[in-house]
Amino acid sequence: MPRYEYRCRSCGDTFELNRPMARSADPATCPAGHDDTVKLLSTVAVGGSASAPRAQGPGGGGGCCGGGCCG
Repeated sequence: MPRYEYRCRSCGDTFELNRPMARSADPATCPAGHDDTVKLLSTVAVGGSASAPRAQGPGGGGGCCGGGCCG
């Protein structure tokens, strides 16, 4: 289940809630009981070793600029 982060405008507390995506826009109450909260935009870090393909020079394929056919 996705986790959403919220900030309370009344007390400034930041908190997280686990809730279904269908309820992501529902109002949230902060742990102190305040209703004036906003959902924060969270960044997601994804680990791994994937990288962009390297250009292979003339005739190497990979599209126009990746294949070396541009100027």
